[in-house]
Amino acid sequence: MPERGDFQPTPEMIERLRQTGIRLDREGRFWHEGAVVTHRGFQRALLRWLDRLDDGRPILRLDERRYAYVDVDDAELLALSARWQGDRAFLSLNDESEEELDYASLEVDADNALYCSARGRRLTARITTPAYYALAERIEETPGGFALRAAGAAHAIGKRGA
Repeated sequence: MPERGDFQPTPEMIERLRQTGIRLDREGRFWHEGAVVTHRGFQRALLRWLDRLDDGRPILRLDERRYAYVDVDDAELLALSARWQGDRAFLSLNDESEEELDYASLEVDADNALYCSARGRRLTARITTPAYYALAERIEETPGGFALRAAGAAHAIGKRGA
């Protein structure tokens, strides 16, 4: 009989265990088994654990070896507000962090929602209406579309999915 510590799960078993059934909706709410996750501490933890594998699959990462898959309907994060410090824009994200806007990553989708990269380009953030209004004062029309004037340059706003 094998000793208790001798059990080694197969890669297939680990893959099955990584299927959490947790879904992140467009409004930044986590769902599990048809119910919204309401515990604020658990919501914060899930937001902190959000990451992506190198192949692009969204995950909840505890450390390099321990992670589980999460379904994401839209962007992983929400930019809840934006503020200007001189000519640099800073976003407050729904994971309770703040970071400088990644200007080169700005994109707009077919519904005119604005997106950018976050966490060192590991994740995507959808810029909510209040954050958009703070940025809009420096968005200008260009021959090719629109650009955000910030950080000493005009940063073209790309088309999402193009």
